[in-house]
Amino acid sequence: MEDLKPVIAKNIVELRKLTNLTQAELAGKLHYTDKAVSKWERAESVPDISVLKELAVLFGVTVDYLLESEHPRKAAGSSKQKRRNRLIIILLSVCFVFMVATLLFVGYNIFKTPFQHSWLLYVYAVPVASLVVLVLNSVWGHRRWVTNCVILSVLMWSLLLSLYMSFLSRNLWLLFILGIPGQAMLLLWQNLKIRHR
Repeated sequence: MEDLKPVIAKNIVELRKLTNLTQAELAGKLHYTDKAVSKWERAESVPDISVLKELAVLFGVTVDYLLESEHPRKAAGSSKQKRRNRLIIILLSVCFVFMVATLLFVGYNIFKTPFQHSWLLYVYAVPVASLVVLVLNSVWGHRRWVTNCVILSVLMWSLLLSLYMSFLSRNLWLLFILGIPGQAMLLLWQNLKIRHR
């Protein structure tokens, strides 16, 4: 029987790179240190069976896949297809948010007295779309620090802009000062490294 350490190491490296994760990001998802992941990838040690199961779920493969040296080509292609489909679903969701804003805009202007600020529906669609993207990103397990930080920044600043534009007559420019500590917190959160074990 062949030694499983190099086989598992090769599979972890390939799957990690295929999903665009760094060793530190993978370690964070598994609640291990990046040193532990590095040892697995250099075939110095093997993750225990519960971690192999977590890896299989995370990468969308079976535990057997992690233990096999030869894989059918279908697995890599299906992972790329899955990522492509998820991107299309995110884009469709964002388009849906703006479609709802357009329907409300048109409906309001056709059936009601035209409201001079009905264009604000599109401004409010931006934070709603950001929230949808954040939820989908989290549901699919793509909790990458940088990605979520960018999405949260867009959400925060677009929400502040929406509120400001809704009440232009009151000169609420001070709302944007709220964004400064909020952005600082997001940047600090992005650089926070949580290490367990």
